[in-house]
Amino acid sequence: MRYLHVKNNAHFFFMRNIIFDFGNVLVQWRPELVYTEYFGDEAKAWWFLRHVVDNEWRGRIDAGESTAELTAELAGRFPEYREAIELFDQRYFDMLTGEVPGMRELLEDVMQHYEVYGLTNWSMETFPTARKRFTILQKIDRYVVSAAERLIKPDPRLFQVLLDRYGLKAEECTFVDDNPDNVAAARKLGMQGIVFTGADDLRKQLNL
Repeated sequence: MRYLHVKNNAHFFFMRNIIFDFGNVLVQWRPELVYTEYFGDEAKAWWFLRHVVDNEWRGRIDAGESTAELTAELAGRFPEYREAIELFDQRYFDMLTGEVPGMRELLEDVMQHYEVYGLTNWSMETFPTARKRFTILQKIDRYVVSAAERLIKPDPRLFQVLLDRYGLKAEECTFVDDNPDNVAAARKLGMQGIVFTGADDLRKQLNL
């Protein structure tokens, strides 16, 4: 067991558990690359991701709704973008571009000192295949997937599912996520929270 000092807090905490988000923490998810290729324009790709297949729509997939049904629904609203909308599902695995640099080594180091868990917003239509393809995800065998629970971060109920399932105390957990809203939700539950910006910074914050 180690004392973990989270640098955005003035105190030391007795931390037993580190909880990792998966997408863009362990595995890179880069939909903008696929859509930049499709549209031939990066600005157009980002506009499409923000205004058509946006966070709310993608969140419904991560909460367990059918991708096929949501694709048909959205294509009905934006018929001029039907092909691009369908591309989200058709080329989903092209959007997963590999491990986040440095995270395999860091995860292995973390596992020498702490209990490790996962908490991810991910569709169960794609997560099992992603876990088979990316062995870094296989290193964490205690995790909660949003779609399986019909809840998504930052809903505190999803965090509570993880805590209850594995008998964890929030005050003994540090949560790592690239989304500040998710980190804020974890902090409200009493966890320490780290906004992930890269392996080197995380290593410093974990004092490894």
